[in-house]
Amino acid sequence: MTVIAARRYRDGVAVEDLTLPCAHRGAPEPGEFVWIGLFEPDEAELETVGACFGLHPLAMEDASRPGQLPKVEQYGDQLFLILRTAQLEDAHIVYGETSIFLGPGFIVTVRQGSARAHNELRTRLESTRQTLTHGPDYVLHSIMDFIVDGYFPIVETLEEQALAAEATADDRFLDHATIRSIFAIRREVVRFQRIMGVMSDVVARLVNHPMPNIDTDMIPYFRDVQDHVRRAEYRLSGLREILTSVAETSSLLEQRRQGDITRQLAAWAAILAVPTAVAGIYGMNFRFMPELEWRYGYFAVLATIGVVCGFLYWRFRRSGWL
Repeated sequence: MTVIAARRYRDGVAVEDLTLPCAHRGAPEPGEFVWIGLFEPDEAELETVGACFGLHPLAMEDASRPGQLPKVEQYGDQLFLILRTAQLEDAHIVYGETSIFLGPGFIVTVRQGSARAHNELRTRLESTRQTLTHGPDYVLHSIMDFIVDGYFPIVETLEEQALAAEATADDRFLDHATIRSIFAIRREVVRFQRIMGVMSDVVARLVNHPMPNIDTDMIPYFRDVQDHVRRAEYRLSGLREILTSVAETSSLLEQRRQGDITRQLAAWAAILAVPTAVAGIYGMNFRFMPELEWRYGYFAVLATIGVVCGFLYWRFRRSGWL
């Protein structure tokens, strides 16, 4: 069975490691609870644990199927939550899932596709006796805080990439690869915002509605998690605006570049139109034309063309078209 850890705690101290399948027998003693961590169990293993703790079949079905959105459900005196974890791999956000069963005197966590294990968190909580004396609802808060705090390194990395693209857009026109990278980041941000919005709703329910097995003195702790989620949401919104402004800036710079090229082409076309027009007139081969037999007519025409073209070049140069 894919059990990472299974321990019984009494008054904030780990008193014994438990052996599954059935580690929870009868009502827990005062100040006692069980914390079991599972990693990608199959349906049979999850059903075995569910039979020990009386977990609801619908909750176990959701826990065994990855890809669920964050949610919180109440089944009798038990609470079931699904939280989404996130990790950045090769410029893509890879999502995992942590399902949590919270009942009288026990908490069971089921990780699906989550690369961040809870071993470090469990060790940190066990090192401070006062934290675990609060019971399994404090463990729930710690896991939620652990997952939400994992969002911020991702947001910071995405912000750095967006700011680098913004600096590049200010200096020069973005190439095709950079533009594709910007839109890829934007897609990741939109998807991340969708997950973050549902996570915010889950924490808000824990803060604003009475839930089984969660003491009222734990509400400030969950409110702190809610503030962290809101902060991450705010930074993601700002990041999305940065990416939008980068794309708009790149588009405006390209339009300006195209406008400059168009003006330059128009200016040169106007300058070249002068010798073209004169050559076209004198190339019509009429016998009687002004200055056709004049000895200095050829040089006079060339001089006239040069003066007119020079004047046009000076005017276009002065107006910024050349």
